[in-house]
Amino acid sequence: MGNPRYIKTGEQIKQIVATYIERRLKDPRLGFVTVTDVRMTGDGREASIFYTVMGGEQERTDTAAALESARGMIRSTVGKQLGMKFTPSITFILDAIPETAAEIEAVLAKARGLDAEVAAKAEGAVYAGEADPYKKPHVDDEDEDDEE
Repeated sequence: MGNPRYIKTGEQIKQIVATYIERRLKDPRLGFVTVTDVRMTGDGREASIFYTVMGGEQERTDTAAALESARGMIRSTVGKQLGMKFTPSITFILDAIPETAAEIEAVLAKARGLDAEVAAKAEGAVYAGEADPYKKPHVDDEDEDDEE
């Protein structure tokens, strides 16, 4: 876990960057961007901003280029609004959460299908022999009392 001060600062940076992208960044390459997280180094000198983009690979590439070209303006805006002595350098990182979530959903759907298939096969099944094939020794309560 990091310094609590920088965790709070990261949340403020997240808010500032999201507002800047939504209201002030007028780049035609920019897609529908969501800022998901901001992580700062222990000394507060660098901020990694994680974001997601709705759309395909072309939208992701165009948005990455738009954010990279506006990185200096975003950093100066962050510095002005935070009023810190040192404004952290900013790095934009495409967040892989949606792709990972889609992969997990696909695996879960496959597992549900296999479970349903097994349940369908077991629906009308009967035992080949007895229901409990294991033989159990007959134990009398009186025999146990005699041994003690």
